[in-house]
Amino acid sequence: MSVVDEVNAGARPGGEADEAAAAEHVREIFDSIAPSYDLLNHLLSMGLDRRWWGRAARSFREVLARPNARVLDICCGTGDMTAALLKERPLSAEPVIGLDFSGEMLERARVKYDGANAVWVKGDAMHLPYADESFDLVTAAFGFRNLTNYAEGLAEIYRVLAPGGRIGILECNQPDGLRGFGYGIYFRHVLPVVGGMISGKRAAYRYLPESVARFPRPTQMLAMMKNAGFEEGAWDGYLLRAAGLYRGVKRAG
Repeated sequence: MSVVDEVNAGARPGGEADEAAAAEHVREIFDSIAPSYDLLNHLLSMGLDRRWWGRAARSFREVLARPNARVLDICCGTGDMTAALLKERPLSAEPVIGLDFSGEMLERARVKYDGANAVWVKGDAMHLPYADESFDLVTAAFGFRNLTNYAEGLAEIYRVLAPGGRIGILECNQPDGLRGFGYGIYFRHVLPVVGGMISGKRAAYRYLPESVARFPRPTQMLAMMKNAGFEEGAWDGYLLRAAGLYRGVKRAG
């Protein structure tokens, strides 16, 4: 596999060579940890995940303030990023669509946010069930790295965005240098043990740091976004650059 192919290739939780097998494995992982997913997210991030969702949503206030803006949140999990987007929407606005391929995660989103101005859809982010140019904003929070091909995932988001539409990907990052040393110990050694003990799914929480290590670094990710056609690419690092928001705009015309 070439360097370019290695960067483009997405999640491989079991070292699979086949994207379909990798996707099914990822689905199985998230279905299995759905019951403890929210508790562990908040615990293992020390509550910072809530701040990150809100901060990312506020980055798109201009779009979200438009009642007719069409908004899609892919890899929505149990719906927390979708809910953060809704906080920035007018009460009479078009609903936000939350899409995920894990039925177990979506069921929890429906229960948690019953009555919210959201539509929950079971679907594959690699093959979105929408026509070209359907949305003004597409977001993903801590789920994009689980796609089985990052370049194709970006291309699919680009396809469904209208000209001038925006992309926002909130994702983990592996910090460099001394500041990343302690974080690395926590992320690679402490988190899998704690997550595995609470959830009973040790393999799933071993996959988490492995997936972050595999994910492109900001310079690589921004280059991939540019190759997909996005302009004004930017990355805002959060908390010692342990996470951050990728932003871009689809070319108009």
